[in-house]
Amino acid sequence: MSTSPRQTSALAVVSLISGILGWTLLPFLGSVVAIVCGHLARAEIRRSPQTLEGDGLAIAGLVMGYLVIGLALLALIGAILFFGGLAALLAFAAGH
Repeated sequence: MSTSPRQTSALAVVSLISGILGWTLLPFLGSVVAIVCGHLARAEIRRSPQTLEGDGLAIAGLVMGYLVIGLALLALIGAILFFGGLAALLAFAAGH
């Protein structure tokens, strides 16, 4: 009894490649595409597990995408706190 080999989900591959691009060339855009395609790929694979594979690729793309977005948010918060504190320090020093 032979079963046909399962195909790798194209959306999972796109998610992985976009996640890699999110770390290198297209930080924000690549990460958003990785997240969207990763979720779509996982749903597609769950709907037809007999014919599609690539859940690990989709998860890798999701992890990379979410990490870049999370680190960018942390950097933005850090910059706001740093420059806000710097402005407050300058305002305090100018007042004395």
